[in-house]
Amino acid sequence: MKKSFLYQEHTREQITQMAEDGYMVVVALAATEQHGPHLPVFTDSLIGGAVATEAVEQAAKAVPVLLCPLIPIGCSDHHLRFGGTLSFSSATYLQMLRDIGESLVSNGFRKIVFLNGHGGNEPMMHQTANDLAVKHPVWTASASYWSISREALRAVNADEVGMVPGHAGGFETAAIMALREDLVAKEELATEHEGRAWINSGPAGTFIGRHQELTGVDGYTDAPHLATKERGERYLEAINRSVGDWLIKVYHSMEQGEESIKAPS
Repeated sequence: MKKSFLYQEHTREQITQMAEDGYMVVVALAATEQHGPHLPVFTDSLIGGAVATEAVEQAAKAVPVLLCPLIPIGCSDHHLRFGGTLSFSSATYLQMLRDIGESLVSNGFRKIVFLNGHGGNEPMMHQTANDLAVKHPVWTASASYWSISREALRAVNADEVGMVPGHAGGFETAAIMALREDLVAKEELATEHEGRAWINSGPAGTFIGRHQELTGVDGYTDAPHLATKERGERYLEAINRSVGDWLIKVYHSMEQGEESIKAPS
């Protein structure tokens, strides 16, 4: 019988054995927060959960990997003023991720990956991965799905609908149409939106923001009216393929590193 790639479907003995066998474990991060007047507050969790599930299932065909249950609440304080948002403060979120990492280390895992689906989680995610690798003899990695799939999304012209990934704009709207079109309030899809040139204006790894406008005017970055289900399906396919391939590469990098440590100098 084929082993499930879902962490929660195994017993404690099975999980302990998989940790001993060198399985890599993926922790998927998302959010529950406002996404404008047209998308559900579970948008990041719907997209992030789908990407994590599809990508890990793909990777599991090639390498031993487990997917932990999705964490559907993130660091979203910058959305609270719009309503509908559940959030951890940045300090609480950082500690929560550390605690999850410590749990996995206690369970015996030596290869831990954080896969993110909400921008506000990213700094604490990277810090957690760094802290765990400093404190314990483990391998860690962390990335957001849009960073992993940037080139693939460019190849399928994802920016044809607006900012990628943006927030509640054409890109995320297309993805939700592909996953749960019934949750999109199509009568609320704006055809025009006041842009902010400074959003994502710097090179990768930089930050620029303004009080009460971190996610654009009225809580979203760009008009979503160009989104379609077919476009969303194309974008998600590119993301899933890229993330799945990345997970396989990460596993092999960790495994090779482990062997180099064990080998005599």
